[in-house]
Amino acid sequence: MSSSVRITRGTGRTRLRRHTMTAQVSVGLDGSEESLAAVGWAAKAAVLREVPLRLVHVEEWPNTPEVPLPYARSLAERAQSLLRDEADRVRKEHPHLEVLTERARGRAAEELTAAANEADLTVLGSRGLGGIRGFVVGSVSLAVVGTARRPVVLVRAEGAPVAPGGGIVVGVDIHHPCDALLAFSFNEAARRGTPLRFLHAWTLPASYGQAAVIDPGIGEELGGRVLGELDDLLKPWRKRYAGVDAMAAAVVGSPAYQLVEASQNAQLVIVGRRSRKVPFGAHLGHAAHAVIHHSPAPVAVVPSA
Repeated sequence: MSSSVRITRGTGRTRLRRHTMTAQVSVGLDGSEESLAAVGWAAKAAVLREVPLRLVHVEEWPNTPEVPLPYARSLAERAQSLLRDEADRVRKEHPHLEVLTERARGRAAEELTAAANEADLTVLGSRGLGGIRGFVVGSVSLAVVGTARRPVVLVRAEGAPVAPGGGIVVGVDIHHPCDALLAFSFNEAARRGTPLRFLHAWTLPASYGQAAVIDPGIGEELGGRVLGELDDLLKPWRKRYAGVDAMAAAVVGSPAYQLVEASQNAQLVIVGRRSRKVPFGAHLGHAAHAVIHHSPAPVAVVPSA
């Protein structure tokens, strides 16, 4: 069983791991360009929510550490310096934001998931692929987004081609509606003053065969029904968030493909994740997996309750 040490800087005391959620935004920091971009995104999210920002650095540690003491001290000093410098930078950019820093020792996926379960929102960085459209999501990030009980946002390094002024795209499955996804989406749009575009992708049932080719009106009729169901799903939320511009679209095709295409002109993409018990590791649906790998915009993964 691996041990874990969690140290909070800025409060003058060591904090034991909590098991309850705290109103704050957490962000994983490892010094990479992607994690620095994540800190910037997370700081703005914390300001919008009017909650503290927690910078979390994880020192990977084996079950039975046999690391020379001088090397361990060097790692600790570098971690402290990184946290201190980033905290100072964030405080300079957002003078009224409360910033906490925390060092954790253990397995990164476990420690970051624990931090995510304690926060309103957690933000992690994702490595870009240069000229290839898409980005790499490492095993740690996949483990966190696949198992965390709270929303997690994946952010690319600064300079990614995110559409200026683009709205928020939300992937919705009308057959498996998720209140947590809808609540997160409307709250995020309300905070940012940004329009929402809810997207449900569907395909014509195979049972219709050639009938849809002979009579295109069949597809139009079914599409209208799907859109009507989506509108019915959103109706109470639109009423509750009357100031949010929430559009709905039912498009024909693969959910993964349609969401990735829609992400090209978005400032944020939001997808849901149904809780499933699998024998090994985390589980992400095909659409969510595709979006977090290929969206140029930040992607928020919201687990079902």
